[in-house]
Amino acid sequence: MKTRHDAPAQPVTAHPVTAQPMSLAFEVTVSSVQQLSPTFRRITFGGYSLRDFGVHGHSLDLRIKLVIPSLAPDGSQLPLPAFHTSQAGWYRDWLAMDPNVRGSKRTYTVREARLDGVYPEIDVDFAMHLDGPDNTGPAANWAFNARPGDALTIIGPNNRAAHCITAETYSGIEWRPGLAQRILLAGDETAVPAISAILETLPPYMSGHAFLEVPQAGDFLELHSPADIEITWLARGAAIGRSRPHGHLLQEAVRKAVPEPGWVGIRTDDGGAGPEPEDVNVDTDILWETPARLETAHISATKNPGMPAGAMPFYAWIAGEAGVIKDLRRYLVRDVGMDRKQVAFMGYWRKGKAEG
Repeated sequence: MKTRHDAPAQPVTAHPVTAQPMSLAFEVTVSSVQQLSPTFRRITFGGYSLRDFGVHGHSLDLRIKLVIPSLAPDGSQLPLPAFHTSQAGWYRDWLAMDPNVRGSKRTYTVREARLDGVYPEIDVDFAMHLDGPDNTGPAANWAFNARPGDALTIIGPNNRAAHCITAETYSGIEWRPGLAQRILLAGDETAVPAISAILETLPPYMSGHAFLEVPQAGDFLELHSPADIEITWLARGAAIGRSRPHGHLLQEAVRKAVPEPGWVGIRTDDGGAGPEPEDVNVDTDILWETPARLETAHISATKNPGMPAGAMPFYAWIAGEAGVIKDLRRYLVRDVGMDRKQVAFMGYWRKGKAEG
């Protein structure tokens, strides 16, 4: 009989898990340019670097930064400096660059991402001429003149970080309806790409409304959703030959869809609605209030401080010009009595103010 002598067990060495940076700089070029409507211009960006881009799921309202090249005196684009990976992160790297050549950065949302192909691409829809041609910003100017082959740098999510220990810290997506089965989406032209992407991914059991305010009827795009969502386009320039004030139609539509007191609200014991939300000076501060951020900040100004975000049957996502969003925030929270864990308020831009 043979005796088996097992070798002593070797100690297992634990290898430390390296945290991946949540955002990376992606050098891309313009693949194509498509004018969708008088206001919307779609630019498709491609590059092999985009193999590392993404969030391992639908892009939804995914925010990215576009680094817009500076212009030389002759109007030509100056090459952007190369980003170098550092512990400081992309933003400090960008600030450390020469201000004359580092370009300007602007925030946009991804309309669609095709990342599994041989040559990965993403689409970004630009809303042109928000405040008229005299006040058009560097991103809209760049988009107006963009041609295939033009170079750009995109700051976006590192898809390898989605499976590492830093995954929960990424904050580029705000759409988190939780268990809600009835929803409200509302926004102006800057929110149309995000709302469009969200609509395409909704499950069939959801129902609700989507209101999209745009400059003119020619900006109505064909949108689809598996869910039972009533999609309503609102044209500011469609009323008796003149343009309505920005946000007027959007506010009107939301108030009609969610009337006071509204079944989505939670009334107080004395029959009143909700508390007055904290004031936000939209000329100096960013209006950005979402259920996830409320929980992270441990803000108790909610009727259900112990209830997690997404536990209510109704959820609203509202984005656009900050002054308009502030008015809708006051109406839904104070007048309707909506729990703040049921709604995301996002001031995408402020009229007359450049955004980064």
